[in-house]
Amino acid sequence: MPENITSVLIIYTGGTIGMVENSKTGSLEPFNFHHLLDKVPELRQLGFSISTVQFEPPIDSSEIEPDSWIKLVHIIADNYDLFDGFVVLHGTDTMAYTASALSFMLENLNKPVILTGSQLPIGMLRTDGKENLITAIEIAAAKNTNGEPLVPEVCIFFGNHLLRGNRTTKISAESFSAFVSTNYPPLAQAGVHIHYDENQIARTTSKPLRPHYLMNTNIVVLKLFPGISEQTVRSILNIPGLEGVVLETFGSGNAPVKEWFLDLLKEAVDKGIVIVNVSQCMGGSVQMSRYGTGCKLEDAGVVSGYDSTTEAVLTKLMFLFGHRHSAKVVIENMNRSLSGEITLTLHN
Repeated sequence: MPENITSVLIIYTGGTIGMVENSKTGSLEPFNFHHLLDKVPELRQLGFSISTVQFEPPIDSSEIEPDSWIKLVHIIADNYDLFDGFVVLHGTDTMAYTASALSFMLENLNKPVILTGSQLPIGMLRTDGKENLITAIEIAAAKNTNGEPLVPEVCIFFGNHLLRGNRTTKISAESFSAFVSTNYPPLAQAGVHIHYDENQIARTTSKPLRPHYLMNTNIVVLKLFPGISEQTVRSILNIPGLEGVVLETFGSGNAPVKEWFLDLLKEAVDKGIVIVNVSQCMGGSVQMSRYGTGCKLEDAGVVSGYDSTTEAVLTKLMFLFGHRHSAKVVIENMNRSLSGEITLTLHN
């Protein structure tokens, strides 16, 4: 292809956006994304070179696992020098997990990787799929005045907002604005024009892409609730092979201070299990030194997750333990930002 034509690779993993209605049965079926221009002829007007690759068979987002992330990393790494940007079409249910995982697995990323999808299939009259897809491609192809990628990071574009992938959570199964990033501002907003907030976008790097393919799934999410029993907590913290725990606490990182609870946490930490404290609240940050209950968690060896999402902490632990890091090294990395997933300036 001519050097001056911007090229984008679309990777279809599965999900609602790639469905069309079977005229005979009325059921939704995935269509072949190699015929994407037949379904979305508007793409021809963009003036980009667009190629597609799809998972065979397509995967419902509820079936996404670390093996799917590894497959995506392979596809992006293998095609990294051939394309200016990448668009990943993905089901919405686990999109935030995939975006978070890719942000860690694609170290030194210097090109856009934009995840998007839709609430309605692309073949339906009121679909949000076409708009999401077209704008995601435009963002993946966008360059600054120096010819550098405008958004060199993993993002989610949905409902007219471009969000940092590892800051994003799905909040609605029906709204066209299905995702939020409550602790980090949008990187761009799409209206008549796409307005980028370049102060919030990651800087480009001259380092070569370093893809990672190792993930450890011996991680669990423990969500606290009033009345949680000692037996429940003990059973979870004693899962054979457990290495990391995402502890979803109340407010700014608070939890019960019953003796049995703190003892179980300390026993787990002493065994080398890394326990990371994240808030159940949509917005705000963990500040364990703010209240006495949080201080006692800190004394038990629980690590702050700062203003991270559950999805980011979970995939970050999978990533770090996947590389066989010791608990000490994992804790050191949980206390620093690897790809913009936490705002350390709030806590320094």
